[in-house]
Amino acid sequence: MKQEWIQKAYEIAAERYAAVGVDVEKALRELQKVSISLHCWQADDVTGFENTDGQLTGGIQATGNHPGKARNIDELRQDILKATSYIPARHRLNLHATYGDFGDQVVDRDQIEPAHFRGWMEWAKENRMYLDFNSTSFSHPKSGNLTLAHPDDEIRNFWIEHTKRSRAIAEAMGQFQGDPCIMNIWVHDGSKD
Repeated sequence: MKQEWIQKAYEIAAERYAAVGVDVEKALRELQKVSISLHCWQADDVTGFENTDGQLTGGIQATGNHPGKARNIDELRQDILKATSYIPARHRLNLHATYGDFGDQVVDRDQIEPAHFRGWMEWAKENRMYLDFNSTSFSHPKSGNLTLAHPDDEIRNFWIEHTKRSRAIAEAMGQFQGDPCIMNIWVHDGSKD
């Protein structure tokens, strides 16, 4: 699209908003102060790096196989930077626990530590981005129909430990970046009993 068309469309929109009392320039300045927390999984269809060949379970409405998805941390970071280059203001990135930098190690979710996310913290700082964090209680052999509410002590305690470790990671991220890291917990334990 030609630059002059974009400018003309903007001017028309600004006039229409002004007619109903909206100062578009002021609104745009205010929007620059708003940070949106982007979800890391939007670039790889929720696959993560814990088990890239694993199946998505737990009510996830994604296939994990969209064309062009990020296949590793470097590609995911490139995709995130490309997306944020189109979005004005300084935004946040919400990481799930399965997006840790585990290298060649198999690290189960009840064993994750802030060290597995140190690379993300440094990358975010270099790119003027803050991090938020999510525990990941789906797509795991112990994430059948219930996790934190599971009647089996071993399974429930596994997820409790995972959540505690996720909180510790979020705390470490917040301290590193000098800004609170919002810890989001999503579980698929839909039983009303």
